[in-house]
Parts: sequence; structure tokens; C-alpha cells
Amino acid sequence: MTTTIVLLVLLVLLVGGGWFYARAAAEKRRRELEDAQADARRWVERLGGQVMNLTGSDVASQQALADASERFTAAGSQMEQARTVEQCRLVTQTAMEGLYYVRAARVAMDLDPGPELPDLTGQSRAGKVMEDRDVTVEGHRYVASPRPGSGTPHYYPGGVVAGRPVPQGWYSEPWWKPALVAGAWGFGSMLLFSAMFSGMVGVPAAVASEDTGGDAGDGGDGGGDGGDAGGDSGGDFGGDFGGGDFGGF
Repeated sequence: MTTTIVLLVLLVLLVGGGWFYARAAAEKRRRELEDAQADARRWVERLGGQVMNLTGSDVASQQALADASERFTAAGSQMEQARTVEQCRLVTQTAMEGLYYVRAARVAMDLDPGPELPDLTGQSRAGKVMEDRDVTVEGHRYVASPRPGSGTPHYYPGGVVAGRPVPQGWYSEPWWKPALVAGAWGFGSMLLFSAMFSGMVGVPAAVASEDTGGDAGDGGDGGGDGGDAGGDSGGDFGGDFGGGDFGGF
């Protein structure tokens, strides 16, 4: 009889302890999610304030602000669907990408760019355009520059698109967009990267020579380009939201 009572007490303690642990773990997850949601909303609101209060004065700043506005729209949509900490981080990444475009627009307009921003996913790996480069690949002319100009009105904050690093800088056109949409680079991408970035100061040698794995990208990540609705915000909202390439953080 005594043994039975002891076993029952132990069973009750075990069940109660498991219940208490489960409750504590659930509460911790809830707090972490609420904190992540609050942080993501803060970045989205910060981006929204910038987008609403700036007007581009030239082609480069107008394009950068258009890209920032697209990130703001994408981040807002992501925020509505964010149900996990990781999804909230992707929202934050998209909003921060938008703020990089805002900084670029301010630079193009000779305004104070504002405070520094955290690095985006893949940004440091991709490097920066540190010199002017004008190349022709398969009969098409491409220009890259560390500065905005009439010939380089398209900014990219730096990151990974379809598995390949794209350096931060100003370009004559958003040549990374097809890879972002398709999730893979075309067969001429190796030639373009080699011609554009080979030997460029500020761009790791691996960026110019890195194999894309048969041009099959990995879906891209942070630092993406605007017109993709959520931007080159690398990472993939797809697994969590059923589609869309929004970037990781």
C-alpha cells in the first residue's frame, strides 16, 4: 500500500512538473514572439516615416526611394503574416533593406544619410563597388560605380541573389532582377561577374569567380532589389508564407 502511494505521488509530481515546464516554455516563446514583433514593427514604422517624408530630386534618388517604398509595402505585408520569431526577423530584414535605399537616396540628394544601419545578410560577403567599371558582355554595356549618377541610377545595398553575392553599389541597370525572379542566374552570369568585378578593390575575389552551381540559385537572400515585392530581402518567406523571396536576417 505504501509503495502504491509513493508511486502515485511520484506520478503526480512528474505530470505536474511536465505541465509546469510546458507552460513555462510556452510563455517564453510567447514573450520572444512579442518582442520580435515589436522590433519588426519598429523598423517598418521607421522606414514608413522616411518614405513618406522624402521626395527624390533626380533620377537616382527617385529610383532609390521607389525601391524603398516597395520594401515598405512588402514589409507591411510580411508583418501581417508573421507568426514566428523567424518570420519577424525576415520582416526586419526587408525593412532594413528599405532603409538602405533611403540612405542611398539621401546620398544622391547630397543630404545627411543618417545613422549607420546593421549589416544585411550576405552584405559583407558581397563587398562594395569601390571604383568605376564600364564593361560590355555579350554585346550589352554594363556600368558600376560607388556613386550615383545619370549613368548609374540603380542602387543595390549588397547581399545574395539566387545564391550569388552581388556587391553594394550603383549600377546602370538592375541586372540582378531576372535572377531574383527566376531564382537562378542565366548562363552569361559568369562572364558578367568576371568582367564587372574581377580585380576590383572592395570586392572579394570569390565574388567575381564564384561558381553558381550550374546557375541554379538557392532562392536568394537579404539585400534584394525592390521590384520583387519584398525585396531582395534575401531569405525566403516562401517556407513560412507560401511564396515570395523576402530575405533573411
